[in-house]
Amino acid sequence: MQILMRLAKLDTVEDSLERVSEYSVIVEALKCLCNIIFNSAIAQKLSLELNLAAMLCNLLKKCKDQQFVDDIKCFDLRLLFLLSLLHTDIRSQLRQELQGVQVLTQALESSLCVRWTEEYKAAEDHDRAPLSLQETDCAIEALKALFNVTLDSWNVHSENESHQFRYMAAILRHCLLTSGPTEDKTEELHSNAINLLSNVPVSCLDVLISPSCQEETDIKYNGMNMGAIQILLDFMEKRIDKGSSYREGLTPVLSLLTECCRTHRNIRKFIKAQVLPPLRDVSNRPEVGTTVRNKLVRLMTHVDLGVKQIAAEFLFVLCKERVDTLLKYTGYGNAAGLLAARGLLAGGRGDHWYSDDEDTDTEEYKSAKPNINLITGHLEEPMPNPMDEMTEEQKEYEAMKLVNMFDKLSRDEFIKPMGVRPDGTMAPLEETVSQYHTNKQDSSDSD
Repeated sequence: MQILMRLAKLDTVEDSLERVSEYSVIVEALKCLCNIIFNSAIAQKLSLELNLAAMLCNLLKKCKDQQFVDDIKCFDLRLLFLLSLLHTDIRSQLRQELQGVQVLTQALESSLCVRWTEEYKAAEDHDRAPLSLQETDCAIEALKALFNVTLDSWNVHSENESHQFRYMAAILRHCLLTSGPTEDKTEELHSNAINLLSNVPVSCLDVLISPSCQEETDIKYNGMNMGAIQILLDFMEKRIDKGSSYREGLTPVLSLLTECCRTHRNIRKFIKAQVLPPLRDVSNRPEVGTTVRNKLVRLMTHVDLGVKQIAAEFLFVLCKERVDTLLKYTGYGNAAGLLAARGLLAGGRGDHWYSDDEDTDTEEYKSAKPNINLITGHLEEPMPNPMDEMTEEQKEYEAMKLVNMFDKLSRDEFIKPMGVRPDGTMAPLEETVSQYHTNKQDSSDSD
């Protein structure tokens, strides 16, 4: 490892790499170090003893603004990513001693060729050519290393940290509005940017939107530029349409959008207008169709618990955590899992406070509302009642038959009858009935 570090010029004290002629040797030495550290636990421990992370940060500073050493920068960043991934002590060292967040953020900024127009706002050049493959790879490696170094950074403890994360979020906004050389590379770049945004404290995410200038032609809402938020929405829908790897590919962007909507009113209102527009046609079930709303409602009953929870939470936040509004858009059947987990089966709203602006129903929805099936969430044609033509004896026979079937399933423990407590949570039926009688008796005693 010492030989390879020497060949990679990690031990040099020169301030610049301009005098170095063996760039290919440096690159190959860094590649070898990547492979050794990835495959050897002993090498991972030696990396801390040899102070490899500090040397890599120093080399990265020398690579700043020198385009001819992009290969060196890329493998330097990849090595920092591996070290921060495989060794928690090095991750802490990068964060606390080596100013790793600042060094890596500057490397990301350099790779994306960011030009600033004002604090936390990068210039937007719509005619700019896509990033080269080399620039894209450097940016992706920097994003992955930053993700590891910024884990568990939800709480900002100082003004300097707040500035650092807002500066990072502004660069990530620029990253989302940037494209790579191919569609796949662009998606990989945006995916890693979204992963890193999930580590940024939510209070610093307001820089994702900015006041929109008159000459800008980007997507606007309430005078704010929503271009980056639209990219996130399009990315989310694209991942849903893929139909696989939802936990790895979809949950990060859904979690990010949920937190943005919970904290920033303009973002929530913009996204709701796109995902949950005013209802007009309620002839189909909420999960049937090709709109973003239909796709998200289908995810509410997905087999993966984590996926269905975050999809339901996202829609719930868009509804300002109001149960009646959520049921209007999803139906009780699709929302039952979320409501049971949150103790809201009896109705009500979540704990978070939202603005008091009211949702307005369309005339079409108001006229159809009395005939909407609350369970399925759509308009159903009146069905004939099969009991209308039965005699009283037949009705009693069918009722007892149903009771016996439930009794058998319950005794065989195929099903367990459940009820809803007064606080909205689920409990065994015997417990809820007993609690109901106790509450009723207490109420009559107090009278």
